Amino acid sequence: MLELRHLQVLRAIAREGSLAGAARALRHTQPTITYHLATLESHFGAPLFHRGPRGATLTEVGESLLPHAEAVLERVRLAEQEVRGMVSRGSASLRVGTFPTAGALLLPPAVRRLHQRGVHVSLREGELPTLLAGLRSRELHVALVFSQPGDRLDLDEEFAVHPLLEDPLMLVLPADHPQAGLERVPLGALREDGWIMGTTDWDPCDRLLTWACAQEGFEPVHVMRTDDYGVLQGFVAAGIGVALVPRLGLGNPREDLVIRPVDGPALARQIGVAMLRTTTAGSAAQLLAELRVEADRLRARRQ
Repeated sequence: MLELRHLQVLRAIAREGSLAGAARALRHTQPTITYHLATLESHFGAPLFHRGPRGATLTEVGESLLPHAEAVLERVRLAEQEVRGMVSRGSASLRVGTFPTAGALLLPPAVRRLHQRGVHVSLREGELPTLLAGLRSRELHVALVFSQPGDRLDLDEEFAVHPLLEDPLMLVLPADHPQAGLERVPLGALREDGWIMGTTDWDPCDRLLTWACAQEGFEPVHVMRTDDYGVLQGFVAAGIGVALVPRLGLGNPREDLVIRPVDGPALARQIGVAMLRTTTAGSAAQLLAELRVEADRLRARRQ
């Protein structure tokens, strides 16, 4: 029967590059490491390492086994962390990451209902790369994330992304803009305008805007950069530039602005919930269910 210590030995030898190094890392004697490795190789009926004067390297069988061993050990670590947290606090806990617009509209009522069930939820707000890094490092159990058409979230197959809703990108124009009277505004009509864009080059909405403008034969010229949608609305209203903003980010727009859809290919971001496929936190499934309820309510209000 496989034991966790067998997998720990496999991982340690792979990391340290030798049985002696693994013995030091695990604070075992080298004969103990040799014994556990022999037991593991006997279980599979195949050698897991090539051993030589320069150390130990994984065989093809060992390379196949290692990621499974690492996944099992990581899940056990997370299980211990979660259960010990429950024992010390007397309640389940869930670490959730979110980007600002989704956090403001979708999370509060969902988190309130989890609190009422005795689940302690801690929230971390951040930009998308920070949230993805938190998931990969297991600092977060769950994160609200978004992606644009053609974008792939930087998460491996251990994670599942459950769709919540589509958030269309809307044009924000001054009320006296020449195109303000149109029900739908073609991007080509804005080729002479300056654009207010995000502060980072990776900004997904800006990348989608650049792609859409390229289809119309021009490149948007940015006149200002900000990630604060309130600041953005103020400068658009002042005629400094125009902008493309997710609908969730608009809140209650100023009266001196007009909000119009783009006339052309549908521009939208997909909002979802990312978590491990076999999540360590049972309360993560509860949060997902509550977020789906809030997404349905938001869609109903839009209709």
